[in-house]
Amino acid sequence: MIRVLLVDDQSLLRLGFRLILEAESDIEVVGEAPDGATGVAMSTALRPDVVLMDVRMPGTDGITATAAITGADLGSRVLILTTFDLDQYVFAGLKAGASGFLLKDAPPADLLAAIRTVAGGEAVLAPTATRRLIDQFVPLLPDPGRRDDREALLKELTDRERTVFTHLAAGRSNREIAAELHLSEGTVKIHVGRILTKLDLRDRVQAVVLAYESGLITPGG
Repeated sequence: MIRVLLVDDQSLLRLGFRLILEAESDIEVVGEAPDGATGVAMSTALRPDVVLMDVRMPGTDGITATAAITGADLGSRVLILTTFDLDQYVFAGLKAGASGFLLKDAPPADLLAAIRTVAGGEAVLAPTATRRLIDQFVPLLPDPGRRDDREALLKELTDRERTVFTHLAAGRSNREIAAELHLSEGTVKIHVGRILTKLDLRDRVQAVVLAYESGLITPGG
């Protein structure tokens, strides 16, 4: 059973999410929080598998709450809710440790799939949305320290792992990477696991953030 905590200041949205989720046999809503501070407290007490987190809330916002939850090592994974085109905090949310992001007006099927994906230890990271997000939020001006960061990053990986990491950072799935590199999906999965371990990353979202921040991948590249 996937245990979900809803954190959103709009009670009608929480009700809508609850109705959708509780219709599923493998998902249970264990609580609702109207703001970030309450969300952090309830996450600590309930330790849900997935926290469905709004970004804009009064008091403690979703970014701060996400950082607190992921930093506390509760075993809970955070799925950010956003309107994307209007929300200026998505990238910050991913850096805070969120396992992905979802549009608030996403179809119910997408919401359910995202929750199951995140609960399974993967990240919700649509390639096209990822590229749009990074292009918007990563600074475009070169950072003198980026080259050194990039070189230090690459030294941790084998040549094959570097290639896989570049594809992973571009938002491609294991299946797409396997097809591009003429490998089996199982082999790609092993490479991805080794990359995350070597670079001390929790999931694919953190890999994307690191790749862009280090300059391994550049916006629009």
